[in-house]
Amino acid sequence: MAKEETKKKKKEDTLENRCPSCKASIKFNPKLGKWKCDYCGSEFTLEEMQAHSDNASGEKKNRKDAKVEDDNIEYVEYHCESCGAEIIADSETAATFCVYCGNTAILQSKLSGKFSPDLVIPFKNTKEDAITAFKGLSKGRPLMPKDFNNEQNIEKIRGIYIPFWLFDINNSGDIEMSATTVETWRIGDTHYTKTNYYRVIRGGTMDYIKVPIDGSTRFDNAIMNTIEPFDYNELVKYNHAYLSGFYAEKYDQEAKDVYAEAADRSINSTKEVFKNDTRVYATKTIVKDSIIAKENNRYYAMLPVWMVNVKYKDKMYIFAMNGQTGEFIGDIPLDVGKAILYFILIFAAAFAGVMILSLIVYGLGGVVF
Repeated sequence: MAKEETKKKKKEDTLENRCPSCKASIKFNPKLGKWKCDYCGSEFTLEEMQAHSDNASGEKKNRKDAKVEDDNIEYVEYHCESCGAEIIADSETAATFCVYCGNTAILQSKLSGKFSPDLVIPFKNTKEDAITAFKGLSKGRPLMPKDFNNEQNIEKIRGIYIPFWLFDINNSGDIEMSATTVETWRIGDTHYTKTNYYRVIRGGTMDYIKVPIDGSTRFDNAIMNTIEPFDYNELVKYNHAYLSGFYAEKYDQEAKDVYAEAADRSINSTKEVFKNDTRVYATKTIVKDSIIAKENNRYYAMLPVWMVNVKYKDKMYIFAMNGQTGEFIGDIPLDVGKAILYFILIFAAAFAGVMILSLIVYGLGGVVF
């Protein structure tokens, strides 16, 4: 007899932001930078929301010594405080919506203890801004598949807080380069070239503040890197109230597992700075280096991204917009059917133009078929 497999599930406590005036569900408004109640129209600052909230941010722990726990949970079940529905969420989801009443549900265990973020950059761009940017993709792209202008796809755009590790890194060391300078001169009809070869060493120390690395394997690192940079001057202390009206993910990669990528990015930048410091040379090639990266600090941060996935011919195309700066990226496929039709129309128009020109220049008797 086949053994029936069952998925393990766990009841989750949820956090929900309520309007201090009327107790209705309230969301963060990116344009106002405040929380606005759609029911009574009241607006509140973070301080005012905190004063009326019994849900404090989870206590931070020393993440350098944090132990990774494997609870083997594939999905979780939470109870919507507004309508009472029981909703199933992915085990990596930290904030989502009730599909029945639309209220935000923040899963407390995904944002507490070692999963409690240190910092957050609140959304500054609205969903309308993201939709406008997405629709702008069609401008000047007549061969874009029509599916990308489908209203159903456009409505799938959602704001997500992506988990990032931010590292403060100190680099020290030096690089050795092989460099050249070139001199040219002419005597009479003879042209002379002299190449001088040098061994060049540059070194020093450099500090990098908050080098970002995406902490979730569910998001394409190339896309996340492309919509950078974020303005870290707008980083604020994390509060779960900022998640109101948005989705959120928790990290599934520990800081120690992604630090090497951050270190490599800082080392490569240091090499370029040292290399560009030697401008008098015509060519410069790094022969070897002894740069060492040292981690000074790390932060767990939530950064805002608007995102939509569009499926076309069994392939998913991802479009993302920086929810703070508005930087937008997306890969657009070519509609082969449109391309063929476009070519036929251009060819037909060109052929008709040639025929008309021939008739005008040579007359009907001058056209030879």
